[in-house]
Amino acid sequence: MGVMDLLWLFFMLSALQPLLQRRYLDAMRARKIAQIQKARGSRVILLVHRQETMSLLGFPLLRYIDVNDSEEVLRAIQLTDDEVPLDIVLHTPGGLVLAATQIARAIQGHKGKVTVFVPHYAMSGGTLIALAADQIVMCRHSVLGPIDPQLNGMPAASIIKVAEEKPIAEVDDQTLVLADVGRKAIAQVEAAATRLLAAKMEEAAARTLAARLATGTWTHDYPIAAEEAREMGLPVTVEMPPEVLELMTLYPQPVRRQGGGVEYLPQPRQREARGG
Repeated sequence: MGVMDLLWLFFMLSALQPLLQRRYLDAMRARKIAQIQKARGSRVILLVHRQETMSLLGFPLLRYIDVNDSEEVLRAIQLTDDEVPLDIVLHTPGGLVLAATQIARAIQGHKGKVTVFVPHYAMSGGTLIALAADQIVMCRHSVLGPIDPQLNGMPAASIIKVAEEKPIAEVDDQTLVLADVGRKAIAQVEAAATRLLAAKMEEAAARTLAARLATGTWTHDYPIAAEEAREMGLPVTVEMPPEVLELMTLYPQPVRRQGGGVEYLPQPRQREARGG
């Protein structure tokens, strides 16, 4: 075999490597999901969003909850017997209110127990979905977040505040339009959250919590840890099954060319016994 043949073979193997690696990961994920489903007697559905990179140009693509996700989740729920529990694994920065609301309503309408697992974070629309669950399982340091609507990348509540506090003559038409849309968006999200929460607490408490989450109490990226979520009245536990964390290792963040800044040996570390 000549040098050119070896070079062609090298390029072919290099081109096939990502495909083979993806096929391997897909097989490992399917096997782990099947194991969890069998052990828990449930339907496991993952909604995992990572930052992905275009293979040729290297541009980052941010993934979020969209209508394609809602179609897939609704289809999975429709294929599940009403009495079979649902285990939803969420790892997402949020996304479209429409898609998140569809998923949340489908979860709430399922007769079997619904458990949402949040290994790391489920912000914004992810939190809205979590509100529909019978139980939310988090790690000690994983977080939920506020569900206040964003318009053109800005908090709807802040747009409204600017429009109301400045003299009307100083507010441009676009801001006034955005403020009007913002009021409607907040009212819609607040009403949706109230309906989801009213199944778990008294309606007055549900309205209060929904308003707290939807009306701009915090910045949109405010982290609500498990303890605070529990104090709010949400059905949160921190008993995260190890198999869920193992499953998440099969959804790695795509490797960046510059390399990451975190390194460790990926094995459990126990305290070593010392002699007297």
